[in-house]
Amino acid sequence: MGQRKSILGLLVAFVFVAGCKSNPHKAEKIETEIKGHGEVNGDTAVGIKDGNMIVQKKVAMNEELRRLQIEVYELEDQVYGNRKYGSKGLYGKLRDCKMELADTKNGGDGKMKWTEPMDRITDKEDEFKIGLDEKDKLVGVSEEFLKDRLERFKGYKNLLMKRQDEYEEKVAICKNDLRAQKSTQKD
Repeated sequence: MGQRKSILGLLVAFVFVAGCKSNPHKAEKIETEIKGHGEVNGDTAVGIKDGNMIVQKKVAMNEELRRLQIEVYELEDQVYGNRKYGSKGLYGKLRDCKMELADTKNGGDGKMKWTEPMDRITDKEDEFKIGLDEKDKLVGVSEEFLKDRLERFKGYKNLLMKRQDEYEEKVAICKNDLRAQKSTQKD
């Protein structure tokens, strides 16, 4: 019985310690001091840490999140365009090409074949809880764990880079089809 209690005690202690350590949203202390360092650029340095020669990149997380979000929003605008600024993006270029391909003046049948819905991914974010803050000001607040938001935007970036490649290929194919269709029409 005594051995059983000690094993159970160890198991409980292990689960407690593992549970505390496994919370990805808790800020952990990170040793960033390096010796004999020289700056490579604003956030990257070379130096010695624990006797090893290292390259260390140290970023402020607010700046890293801002950089990632801007990169994702710009990439999404390249893929799907931006109504506010009147850009069509690759999606709009593909739609225009398919319209030209269907145009009877270019040898088409007058019926545009379109199957791809626009699927902007960042429109689906940030729902605000609306209420009064500590100073009785009307505010909207959304909260998310920093690590989750970074992972979400990295996922957006990967998805958008894949879609960009796909749309670039589809636009190129459509333009080739249009050229071929126009050349057979002239013959």
